[in-house]
Amino acid sequence: MSGHGFHVHGPHDHELEHAQHGAHGGHHPEDADTKRMTNQIALFTAIVATVGALFGYMGGATQANAGLYKNNAAIKKTEASNQWNYFQSKSTKQSLAELARDLAPDDKKPTYQTKVERYEKEKNDIKAVAEGLEAEAREWDLRSDEQMHQHHRWAQATTALQISIALAAIALLTRKKWLEHAMFAAGGVGVAVGAMAALHL
Repeated sequence: MSGHGFHVHGPHDHELEHAQHGAHGGHHPEDADTKRMTNQIALFTAIVATVGALFGYMGGATQANAGLYKNNAAIKKTEASNQWNYFQSKSTKQSLAELARDLAPDDKKPTYQTKVERYEKEKNDIKAVAEGLEAEAREWDLRSDEQMHQHHRWAQATTALQISIALAAIALLTRKKWLEHAMFAAGGVGVAVGAMAALHL
């Protein structure tokens, strides 16, 4: 049977033959394009995943800061409220001292007048402290709001990058060029929003 009759190639033989031709440089141009696309998407995905992890960390940090600053604002508001209560107490004592002064005999009036003046000074000092604490509370509230706004920006950037990674996976599976373009666009949006977050915009 050597050389007589005919020989039928099986599917396996055909694939081996095709692989040998490919190994000798006989590959199709679309194979090179596919490999280039695969490498490009893989590299892009690795970069986007790294940037997304950084954005996620920054988002978590700003959210924690927002909570901490809001807590500081609440503490300052409580301290201010305590000062206003103290102010009210001094006001009451001043009113009583004024009443006592008005009802007291002439020789006792200077004693009560001294108390009235002391309470007035103490009230002014307490008022200044209370107003200062209220200003600090407003400042902490403002800083908390800024951190929360920045947190939302980081979250938006991270979401856009996650969408970009999802599109990359679909582009690899389907080999659709428009999905690759969409992947790059979503990644660009994510990086742009991340830059806005970094710049506090």
